[in-house]
Amino acid sequence: MRILIVTQYFWPETFIVNDMARWLARSGHSVVVATGKPSYPSGQLAPGYTRHGVQCETFSGISVVRIPSRPRYGATALDLVLNYLSFAWSGLLRLPRLLKGQEFDVVLVFAMPITAAIPAIILHWIKRSHLALWVQDLWPEVVTSTGVIHSRLFVAALDLMVRFIYRAAGSVLVQSNEFVRPIARIIPRQRIFVLPNFAPSGEEERLRLPVAVEQLFRRRFSVVFAGNLGRAQSLSTIVDAARLLQVHPEILIIIAGTGSHAEPLKKAIAGSGLTNVKMVGLLDHRMMPALFESADCLLVTLGDHPALNATIPSKMQAYMKAGRPIVGAINGAAADLIEAAGAGFAVHAEDSAGLARSIAALFKMPTQMRHELGRAGKAYYETHFDVDRVLSRLVGILQSRTSCHA
Repeated sequence: MRILIVTQYFWPETFIVNDMARWLARSGHSVVVATGKPSYPSGQLAPGYTRHGVQCETFSGISVVRIPSRPRYGATALDLVLNYLSFAWSGLLRLPRLLKGQEFDVVLVFAMPITAAIPAIILHWIKRSHLALWVQDLWPEVVTSTGVIHSRLFVAALDLMVRFIYRAAGSVLVQSNEFVRPIARIIPRQRIFVLPNFAPSGEEERLRLPVAVEQLFRRRFSVVFAGNLGRAQSLSTIVDAARLLQVHPEILIIIAGTGSHAEPLKKAIAGSGLTNVKMVGLLDHRMMPALFESADCLLVTLGDHPALNATIPSKMQAYMKAGRPIVGAINGAAADLIEAAGAGFAVHAEDSAGLARSIAALFKMPTQMRHELGRAGKAYYETHFDVDRVLSRLVGILQSRTSCHA
């Protein structure tokens, strides 16, 4: 198939769309990527990129067209809105001309954010190709779930836009079963397909952790949280659980990552005088396997909101692949996954006391039993989320929805 991938985020930003593009190209499909200028998660443009002008390059032999868009900067609500809209507007203005003369069977959108689909709709009309969306969040619910946006008028306008995008798509791929019902209120159920996330392939060279980080794991029971530090992650739940865990000085919570709430989190830890939480900042993504495998258990938290309850954070698959037990303060799909896999413990979202009890239970558990939880999670990952399994399903869906079968 001839596939155009439209995604606001792409390498060197670390999202699974990178592995998807590489896998599709290696499987014999013709792949072109239309994307923006990388600024995630730091908020500043990555070295070698300029805010203005179009830049063309190759990634693993794949042609990549980068259009200008406003960086994320401080990742405030206004910053994110401007970042999302700038990519959509730039794509509308530039991509039809930049891709003139190129034909595609499928325009595939990595819909994070969903506004990335706006220029893709125009391209699918021009190219007369099949439009498929891979949806990572429920919109507009995800915007209201964090409490950042309060304007009813803004949310109503966003809802109209989302409905237009879904109705324009020939196929909507969703990352969990819980997405199906709300989207089926907008489009026919037969156009919706569950396509779960997978862990990064790990093809790149693995890097060791910095010595200072490696030392944190010595003679301590380590609980690792990795990823975005934003409002949705309910970071106060971790802080409150850490306060309760001070009776177990052998337990250390290690937080790797950055985001809009990194500074408030740092202040909360310092203000509470916590010595059992260490923030190590943003680590190179090639260090993630070493980070996860060094941990005694891996931590995931989300706020309590229906949109977040439907979501399985992409880190979950990476956690399971690492073969370490998982402890979570989460509801819905992610909690159900931990239970189904037998990979660890999940308590209600924002339940800091329950989270502390679960971490303490893992700490007191015999090592062999913890290893069994980790092995169960890894086995579940290999059965349900292996990259070849997931992306072979993607190709099968796209081929069944188009006239192209090669």
